[in-house]
Amino acid sequence: MPTPPAYAPGITPAYGLVATDLDGTLLRPDDTVSARSRAALALAASAGARHLVVTGRPVPGIRALLADLAYTGLVVCGQGTQLYEAGAGGGRLLRSAALDREAADTALGKIEAEVGAVFAAVDQDGVDGVTLIEAGYRMPNPTLPAQRVDTRAALWERPVIKVLVRHPDLGDDALTAAARGAVGDLATVTMAGPGTVELAPRGVDKGTGLAVAAELLGVGAERIVAFGDMPNDLPMFAGSGHRVAMGNAHPELRAAADEVTLSNAEDGVAVVLERLFGPAAARQSGAEAAPGI
Repeated sequence: MPTPPAYAPGITPAYGLVATDLDGTLLRPDDTVSARSRAALALAASAGARHLVVTGRPVPGIRALLADLAYTGLVVCGQGTQLYEAGAGGGRLLRSAALDREAADTALGKIEAEVGAVFAAVDQDGVDGVTLIEAGYRMPNPTLPAQRVDTRAALWERPVIKVLVRHPDLGDDALTAAARGAVGDLATVTMAGPGTVELAPRGVDKGTGLAVAAELLGVGAERIVAFGDMPNDLPMFAGSGHRVAMGNAHPELRAAADEVTLSNAEDGVAVVLERLFGPAAARQSGAEAAPGI
């Protein structure tokens, strides 16, 4: 049986858009979405709220997951470089921002001048783009497919949306800081997850992607509730009315959050959605809307 609406007709929930990161947020450590999280997203949908995935993964890395969730509509991919529309019969890429390959190669050289040799990978542009990794680069998520190349020059043979950088010794925070200092205005540098420092086109991030998607959906920033776990989610937080950090979140994101929920392993997204869109929230919204109460 379908889930009955939590909100009476004419009663609008406080939030009309639920923006979720994937890795470390909606996805459990085994790369799945739990039954509880699926039910909580359905509860939000029954109240009229849309779910928007906002992820660092490129389009090819999320299509199977979207199909499993029966997800249709807009998706912000590749740290905001791609706006994808998922559909039951297939999807289409609405927008894409490529990273200048010469600038990206120069940026890597500048980083290496500061910290020594690094290992790099790239996400190619397009719905069928491939993740290419050079020798020595280890994928932070082994479930995502990648192809190894013999030379760095091979990374630039096709347009790319972003570059992933790893250092054999430096931690993520130190590498991110060094990369930002070295790269300057050649690219946007962000930390997207453990072992995942990335270079995207200058001025492009999850916040710019969310803003475009929200405008197309007709939802104002104040009616967006956003969930994330890493510093690359900070721009998304800046464009949202309510910001929720996961219990496993990076300290920078926790400091910018309105609240901290449980970890992704404990269905922290579902815990908040159940509170925001459950019966108690519906009763509160109804009381606020009723005249004379």
